[in-house]
Amino acid sequence: MNANRLPRLFFLMLSTMMFFGCADTGGPAAAAPAPGKAQVTILYDAYGKANGMTKDWGFAALVEVAGKRILFDTGDNPEIFAANVKAAGVDLTRLDFVVLSHRHGDHMGGLTHLLSVNPKVRIYAPKEGFGVYGFDVPSAKLIRPNPSAAPDDRYYGGQYPEVMRFGTAFPGANFELVDKTTEVAPGVTLIALVSDAPGTKELKELSLAINTPDGVVLVVGCSHPGIEAIVAEAAKINPRIHFVAGGFHMVAAPDEPIAKVAAALHDKWHVEWIAPGHCTGEYTFAGLKQAFGDHYRYAGLGTRLMLGADVHARVGGRDADAWAMDGADYSSYGRLLAASDDAPASMVARRDE
Repeated sequence: MNANRLPRLFFLMLSTMMFFGCADTGGPAAAAPAPGKAQVTILYDAYGKANGMTKDWGFAALVEVAGKRILFDTGDNPEIFAANVKAAGVDLTRLDFVVLSHRHGDHMGGLTHLLSVNPKVRIYAPKEGFGVYGFDVPSAKLIRPNPSAAPDDRYYGGQYPEVMRFGTAFPGANFELVDKTTEVAPGVTLIALVSDAPGTKELKELSLAINTPDGVVLVVGCSHPGIEAIVAEAAKINPRIHFVAGGFHMVAAPDEPIAKVAAALHDKWHVEWIAPGHCTGEYTFAGLKQAFGDHYRYAGLGTRLMLGADVHARVGGRDADAWAMDGADYSSYGRLLAASDDAPASMVARRDE
């Protein structure tokens, strides 16, 4: 070969490698996931139209946004959760991680089924003192040492561990406990707040906020800390709140608070699309639908909420954009609510009116 051509040949080979990415540079562009589809699939709720799925009081959703597959809550009953997951064609072995919003059974009861098929999946859960997901605390915060006591009368014989760790109701589960608002992946944040409401005071709850080009996609479990407080935290990530789905815990709310919350979400926070479910409440569904008009989306069991600049609801291949709760929805929702821990007597009495 002509020696004069060697430098040129080397240059061409190097250029080709750089162009086609033959060399692994390890840069962020190479590691970034493809956007893929963006949708939220409702896997557990007390109303809905999907055939082959069982309605029950509780909540679970598969969130597929920004290249991530996130299971948010697991419903109440593991058998019902398993059947609904199968009917929806969801593969629980292909999850990036799981979020358990709070410790109530109707949001974590299906965890035993999840762990049977994906035992090592990372599970984010709220960190609480002596909580069901486990707990740890510096021994200095829990023990007042008595140096004058005999070793046999002292905890750990007086040789305290620096950190005391306590077990979980789900041994072997890969829990990662969250005690403050935390970004767990690029653009994916868990909002951690504490309830101040009577009956759930000091309950810690996680909400899922994903920052997308269209704005924040926000999925909530029960909103015990208040849906306005959660949206306010999400707005710190990005003031544009594109989409909110999940339970607002207003099953027994009178008309005035419902109107106040609907106006705040629509007029103050400028939420663009809303798809409430679970413990939001029948009257609150109606109030939000009136406030948001054609930017309200039906989110019953089996609904796929297709995300993008516009949000579309699909149920079993049918367009559900204009759907609202009907007689069958009210029947299943009211019956299951009445049997749940979320049902105050006032809600049952008011529905009977």
